[in-house]
Amino acid sequence: MKRVVVLGGGPAGSMAAARLAASGVAVTLFDEKLAWEKPCGGGITYKAYSQYPFLKNNDIPKRSISSTWLHSPKVGGVRVDLNQPILIYSRKALNGLLLDRAASAGAQIEQDRIVGIDKQDAGWSIRTRRGKLDADYVVVATGARNNLQGVGTAFAPADTMTALGYYVPTDREAIDIQFLKDFEGYIWVFPRPGHLSVGICGKGQPAQALRAILEDYMRRHDIPLKDAAFYGHMLPALEHNSWKNNRVAGDRWMAVGDAAGFVDPITGEGIYYAIRSGDLAGEIISQNLHSAELHPAIYRETIAKEFTEDLAFGSTIAKRVYLGNFLFGPNHSRMVQFLRRSPTFSATMQEVFAGTISYFDFRKKLLDNINGSLAEIGLNFILGRPSAPSVGT
Repeated sequence: MKRVVVLGGGPAGSMAAARLAASGVAVTLFDEKLAWEKPCGGGITYKAYSQYPFLKNNDIPKRSISSTWLHSPKVGGVRVDLNQPILIYSRKALNGLLLDRAASAGAQIEQDRIVGIDKQDAGWSIRTRRGKLDADYVVVATGARNNLQGVGTAFAPADTMTALGYYVPTDREAIDIQFLKDFEGYIWVFPRPGHLSVGICGKGQPAQALRAILEDYMRRHDIPLKDAAFYGHMLPALEHNSWKNNRVAGDRWMAVGDAAGFVDPITGEGIYYAIRSGDLAGEIISQNLHSAELHPAIYRETIAKEFTEDLAFGSTIAKRVYLGNFLFGPNHSRMVQFLRRSPTFSATMQEVFAGTISYFDFRKKLLDNINGSLAEIGLNFILGRPSAPSVGT
């Protein structure tokens, strides 16, 4: 194999390029914008920075947030003090860090727009605004808005969620998450270096309606709209059947990150899956240079064991998390109440915030501990001893 071309310079593409270049593979990365902002919180969980310590051990500006508030209509909110902090970057800074790693490893970084790619007998012809380049292999890291035909996930409308919001030039010390009545999604407030990322993401509502809901929330919570920069983006949120037929690899190509649909269908979190899938794709390609025909099967098997089987399971429960009911109330309201009064449930949720528990194991723990949690809640209610402070919404 002579050259791999990476199409896209976000976390997934940059990690793939860094792994390939560090393994001695000639790699060129193309991205029209290179480091740029993106509408998301920008949070890095313990799962990510413990596996990739460079995400924590660097001089790039970031926030280390050790508490988060969860709010649900009618029952108010609860503060959770995190055992493992969440690191929050601006996406421009995070993308820049990852691109610099790829360049330092030996990847050639080109700021250029991909116009199209054409399959050839022994590889690909890559067409950009500036010219053409032949490649033996391509890594598709174009994000959710992938316009290339035949490579990467083929999204149906039901397989996406809308994310939109504002960059607000003010500060807070904690993350805020607001659940909404009859809405498959949530509002977030993430403190970044120099500003807040305040947004809403979810399914089932048009962007105009989501923006109105978010702006009403901001006004009621004294988050200024003046001088706030607006943004909007589409995120993958695959339905269960789409995971079964997800198009992630083929003849001399692999898709990584959002271009492969690798986003948590419940939380919308995609940074870890972008970084991990890019790293795995680079490893598989570099270690099997002379057996490209085996790559698709190896890649599918590897990511299934790592995370796609669990994300597919998560897609089966996403609607129940946001729209379902338990004990005559919304599930997210019960979650807030359980966090206040059940140490057992709170300990399990710590693993969720850290990213260290799968949805399979989370469900099993909930089922195994439900009687004990209910007993704790009843006892604490009778004795009037909530396990965490709460505020009204």
